[in-house]
Formats: sequence, C-alpha cells, structure tokens
Amino acid sequence: MAIVGDTRHQPNFQAYNGRRGSTKRALPVNVTPSTHVPTFAEFACEWWDENSFRWKRSGVSNTRSILEKHLLPQFADFQVNAINKAQVLKFRAQLARLPGRTGENLSNKRINNILQPLQSILDEAAERFGFVSPFRSIKRLPVRKSDIHPFSMKEAWQFIDGVRQDFRNYYVVRFFTGMRTGESDGLRWHNVDFERGLIYVREAFTYGAMDTPKTSESERDIQMSSVVREALLKQKESTGDGEFVFCNNKGNQLDKDNVSKRIWYPTIEKLGLEKRRPYQTRHTAATLWLASGESPEWVAMQLGHSSSQMLFQTYSRYVPNITRKDGSAMEELIRNGLKETLSDLHRARLAPYADHPSQGKCSEVSGSGFAFSKPSI
Repeated sequence: MAIVGDTRHQPNFQAYNGRRGSTKRALPVNVTPSTHVPTFAEFACEWWDENSFRWKRSGVSNTRSILEKHLLPQFADFQVNAINKAQVLKFRAQLARLPGRTGENLSNKRINNILQPLQSILDEAAERFGFVSPFRSIKRLPVRKSDIHPFSMKEAWQFIDGVRQDFRNYYVVRFFTGMRTGESDGLRWHNVDFERGLIYVREAFTYGAMDTPKTSESERDIQMSSVVREALLKQKESTGDGEFVFCNNKGNQLDKDNVSKRIWYPTIEKLGLEKRRPYQTRHTAATLWLASGESPEWVAMQLGHSSSQMLFQTYSRYVPNITRKDGSAMEELIRNGLKETLSDLHRARLAPYADHPSQGKCSEVSGSGFAFSKPSI
C-alpha cells in the first residue's frame, strides 16, 4: 500500500513498510488468509491520511507520538485481521508497567489514551475487511477522578504580589478569567474590547502555532472584572504596539514550558505555596466565582463549558453551597417547619380561652411551655 498524503506531520510509516527481514505475521487459526488484507503499518497510514486533517494540532502531535512510540513498534508487521484480543490485552499489560512522567507507572487514563488510536484503526479495518474487532469486548480501564487544587483568594494574591513584575498582569488575567494557557498566550489585542469590557476568545497558541480553541464552546466572550481591566490597561502600556497581549522581548507568543520553568514554579517555591500546575489558575477562577455566588450557568459560559453540569461534578466539594447538597436546605426546612408547628400549637392551646377572658391569660414561658395567670376579680 503506497504512502500518500501530506507527510510533514505524519508518523514515519515508511520505516515500518517493507522493513528488511520483516514479513507479515501469521494469522490465527480462525482467520482466513487474504493477500488483500494490509499490515497494521499500511492501514494505519491510510487511516491517518483519511482522518488527521480533521484534528487540531495537539491531536496530530499526540496521535503521531502514540503511533511512533507504541503502536507501530508493537503491531506494524501484523496483518490487521491477525491482531486478536489476547495480543491487545498483553500489550495493555506491558503499558501498565512503563514509567510515567512522575516516576510511577503509566496511569489508566494514559493507557486508555494510547489504546484509543489502536481501537479506531482496528475498528475501521474490521468494518472494511470483514473481521471482528478485538476491541468488541475490551472495556476501557477505570479512571479515578483527578483532584483539583485551586488557590484561595489569599494565595492567588500572594502569588500575584510575589511574582516577577513583568508577569504580574499576565497572572492577574490567568487567575481571574479562567483562560487556558494557550488562550492567554495567544490573546491578541484586537480581541480585547475595553469599550464593552470583554475578552474575545477566538484562538489559542498550542504546540508552537495558532489554532482554534479546544472546543466550539471554548470560543466565548469573557467579561472583564475591574481588576482584569486594570491589568490589561497596564499591559497595553508595555505591549500595546505589538500584536499579542502577552509576549516575549521579540513580540512573539510566550513559550509555556519556559514560563513554567522560569517563572511559575520558582515563584511557588519562593513563596512556600503548595506545588501546583499552572492550569490550577483556571480552577481557581471557577471556584472563586462560584464561592462568590455567581450563577453556575454564567460561570460555565465564562469557562467555555457547554453546560453547568461539569461545574457540579468538578467543583462541588470546594463550594458545597452552590449545589445546596450540604444538608443546609433540609436543616432550614426542619427549622421553619418546627417554628410553624410550635406556632400552631400555641394558637391551639390558647383557643379555649379566647372567648372566656375570666378563665385567665396565657403566656409563653421559655423552656417550660405555657403558664397561666389567675383571673382578676
């Protein structure tokens, strides 16, 4: 099968096609041999050409890395209908023993992400060449919900006041708009509207190039708070003549890895704050908005979420009263109901004496129910 299409960003499929000494692996006994069935490397190349143009730059980069590092070395020479469930499960077990970024083994989430392109390729091949995909009965590994570690308001200002002065405005915007790193790094001045008090999120700087935001909902209009407006006005004095709001000395977009290494983590360490990833600025904005009583629907729009459901799933334990699932609503109902019950009881016990003033007066005594005075003579 020929290698076709734009090869500038595609994996090195050619290295796995017609390798010296390589042969198509033998088929399982229950699979009928066919000279028309391609190898995994051949079909993966075709699958790439048919799909990669739809992906964002980040998707292209991630999928290429998975193919080159994991999938092609493992399955390149097999005919696609020769890859069975046992091989996939064995491969998954091998992944589980590989070290991850933190020194621990690869997480279930990362393993699922690696297997996703493999499943897509084999599912498509199964449909075209008439065999059963090995993924038909393989479930994704369970993924533990990741914890978030937002800053408190005090910690956010402690960081802003302690960071290098030329990055102060940058982090005010990061902490109080909830913008993703690529969105703030790719923000251009023509998308800052001081008259309407809005930041138009229309693009992001990811993997070294400008691209559309993460999702369609991520294209949004963020309302500036007074502190964000002030920071942007100050920033305009420094970079207003250029294209990008936040940029390096040459006027180009910031390198997020460089900023993290030279600015973010050194500031965290200097101030003695808990070590956290820069993405926690987005979680901080969300929790502060919700804690202040802003509408969850409005917060979802500011963050670029399609609905407020994700807010409840992600942030409810940090701001329990936003969902009214902290028991306070029932507590209030009980108190109000008890007051009404006591009031009704009070009226009921007074009722017999209402038309007989000679019987005496009733007064409530704290802690002892009711006491009656003698009638006047």
